Amino acid sequence: MNLNERIRAREVRLIGEEGDQLGIMPTRDALELARDRGLDLVEVAPNAAPPVCRIIDYGRFKYEQNKRDRDAQKKSKVVEMKGIRLRPRIDDHDFNFRLRNAIQFLKEGDKVKITVIFRSREITHPEFARDLLNRMAAETTEIANVEKPASLEGRTMTMILTPK
Repeated sequence: MNLNERIRAREVRLIGEEGDQLGIMPTRDALELARDRGLDLVEVAPNAAPPVCRIIDYGRFKYEQNKRDRDAQKKSKVVEMKGIRLRPRIDDHDFNFRLRNAIQFLKEGDKVKITVIFRSREITHPEFARDLLNRMAAETTEIANVEKPASLEGRTMTMILTPK
């Protein structure tokens, strides 16, 4: 059976240009009805039984769809990655200051990458940095999830937090 025969044999549920149900009819009749009105027949739900087709002006439909996509893109916020740098032997005041900055970034909807930088022989005790990063994660549990847990890469240990 070729494509034309399949199209002729199949029935579709037809929806008019105003959204009114026109009933179930053969595809050929639906095409003729659309041509008589000077519009296009567009299949909107191919997996339904029977498939759902709509009589619309396809050019206008594509234009409005692009317009909706542009509006949605304008309203969406691009998530930025903010960075906070720490040292393994940081003082409590400095840690709290950076914690407040991280909380502010997370409340604004940005991801936060926390980096602990090792110098010289500090690398021999990575557990200090891991404790710092775990403390930062514990302090921000109400507003953030840990996207990437603490991992050592060269002379830096990083962790990424995302807002809830």
